[in-house]
This record gives sequence, C-alpha cells and structure tokens, in this order.
Amino acid sequence: MGKELPVVPSGPQPQQPGAADVHVYSRVFCSREDSPPLRLLLDFLKSKGQTPLIPKVDPAALDDWAWVQISLGYDRERKPIQIVCLRDRGTYKEDLEKERAQFLHQLSIFDDIEAQLVREQVTRCRFIVTTRLAQGDITDEGYDFNGWVLEFFQEHCNGIVQVDGQGFFSPKGELVVEMED
Repeated sequence: MGKELPVVPSGPQPQQPGAADVHVYSRVFCSREDSPPLRLLLDFLKSKGQTPLIPKVDPAALDDWAWVQISLGYDRERKPIQIVCLRDRGTYKEDLEKERAQFLHQLSIFDDIEAQLVREQVTRCRFIVTTRLAQGDITDEGYDFNGWVLEFFQEHCNGIVQVDGQGFFSPKGELVVEMED
C-alpha cells in the first residue's frame, strides 16, 4: 500500500441552494521531480504583493512536499481557488495518467513545432497542478491571483500552462497552441 498523501482541508464553500457552479480550470504540467511545499508558494504570492487566505492547518503541513490539495482565497467575500496536485507516483498516479492521455489525444491533431514541444512537455510531466475557479464568483483580482499561482509552478517546476477553452501558453504568456472546448 502506498503512502497516503496529506490533503490540506478546504474551508466551507458558500453556495446558493440549487445553484450549480460552473468552473474554470487551468493546469501546469511540471517536469520537475517533486512539487514544492505550499509554504514556498505562499511566500512567492506574498512577494508579488498578494495576501493568500489559507484555511487553518497544521503549520507542518505547509512544509510537506507531498501535499494534494488546498484552497487559497484572494478575497474574503469570494470563493477560494482550489489547487490540486496529481503526481506520477502514489495514490493519484492513475488520475495523472488519465489527464496526460486526454491532453496528448487532444494535441495529436496539431502538427506544428509548438504543439510538438507541448506534447513533449505533457509526456515528460511528473506532476500536474490544477486550479479551479468558480466562474460566476471570480473577479479580475482572482484571475490575477490565479495567474501568480500558475506562474509560480511554471517558473519553479519547469512547467507549461494550459487553460481550458484557450490552450497552452509559453513562459512569456503567449498562446502557442490554441485549444477550444
């Protein structure tokens, strides 16, 4: 039996009765061997002038390299951004393989050099960090906050960013493979 990865609990999610949220997903396909502990992400966000709101957790959990999930808020009046990490080993390995296969299949129709480079990155990725935003509740500040989260993993984990409904982006923020839903 593999080691169970710690799940950092998320706070309560306020939602109107009967309302189903539509979510926006973005991902970073990372080729670095291990994902960094959450404390490094929080420090990065603070260095960019952001104030991440985190749930009450054991401070030691923020130093764990094997984290799975956390909710980070950017505004007390808005729903937090859900961040999930799938790795190429451990409990969620199958989920990572399914995500990878899905994106490799979607990328198979492209034959340009940019798409080839993206396919290689997706194939080599060791973990995927996914962010989930409640589309009806997110503000421009929330999109900016999410952008800083994506940038952290892109820069520090040799990653490439993908946003649903848009496609894959270069490290300079340029759309290199356009993929609509």
